[in-house]
Amino acid sequence: MKAVLCEKFAPLDQLVVKEVPDPEAGPGQVVVDVCAAGVNYPDGLLVKGLYQMKPEFPFTPGTEVAGTVSAVGEGVTSVVLGDRVLGFCFLGGYAEKVVTSASSLMSLPDDIADEEAAGLITAHATAHHALKQRASIQPGETLLVTGAAGGTGLAAVQIGKAMGARVIAACSTDEKLAVAKANGADILINYSEKDLKTELKTVTDGRGVDVVYDVVGGDIFDALSRCMAWNGRLLVIGFASGRIPRLPVNLALVKGYAVIGVFWGTFAQKQPSDYADNMQELLQWYRSGKVKVVVDGIYPLDGSVDALNKVMNREVTGKVILKP
Repeated sequence: MKAVLCEKFAPLDQLVVKEVPDPEAGPGQVVVDVCAAGVNYPDGLLVKGLYQMKPEFPFTPGTEVAGTVSAVGEGVTSVVLGDRVLGFCFLGGYAEKVVTSASSLMSLPDDIADEEAAGLITAHATAHHALKQRASIQPGETLLVTGAAGGTGLAAVQIGKAMGARVIAACSTDEKLAVAKANGADILINYSEKDLKTELKTVTDGRGVDVVYDVVGGDIFDALSRCMAWNGRLLVIGFASGRIPRLPVNLALVKGYAVIGVFWGTFAQKQPSDYADNMQELLQWYRSGKVKVVVDGIYPLDGSVDALNKVMNREVTGKVILKP
């Protein structure tokens, strides 16, 4: 089979596509013929050696896939040969086949396209977990989403609306804000043209934001840490700006808010039943039209460098998908 390989931590253009042996299913495992794989910001960090996890070389990036079961290992009863499935694999998704735990997969309804299903796992599941388990967001609360036109930001806008929040989208361009608005954002802030702290004070009548979903970090996080409401929750999702901020903890003390880390992959491992329940709720919302996957572009395996560059350069509205 063909797979994208990272043979050393290096710039993205060092990725190669090579023929490798087909994976085999061990006990409790399933081989999936990959029809579509989601491309995510952490994939690029992983290839560059900038992520928390440091796999052995060579490795194939890719954490979310949709496809068809082609082999099952000993003890697997949850899926059978030929089933359409979606799920996460941590590594190996940028390939024609991937082996993963049967417990990480779920049945894919026939009315959901592979390309959209592959974009539903990481971005939407992260936003869902963040807003549901970590923030416990309530109807009527104010939710601010940074990077609101990217994959996980756009998912947070949609899910925030589905959960009854008043959603503020913060983006760097009017074009990105238009995408956020089309997906349900109530208030739009272009932080490249206006002072974010001043705008937030105005639109919240001075009380601050109940929940922040921050994927950017850097200077944006610095501003947000001063704009939280009493009992607010500042969710740390990622650092697309490239700078990991430092929080003056006295702000959390005097303003009475919590800073909460969100690491969906570990959540899915440590709380598998909650993960499964979340995904079922997401699928219901998808089928009822409350959430959707906006596919920005579809690339072949040998276009993985271009796909990752687009994501890493924050040029994406929605999701980028690889199609082996």
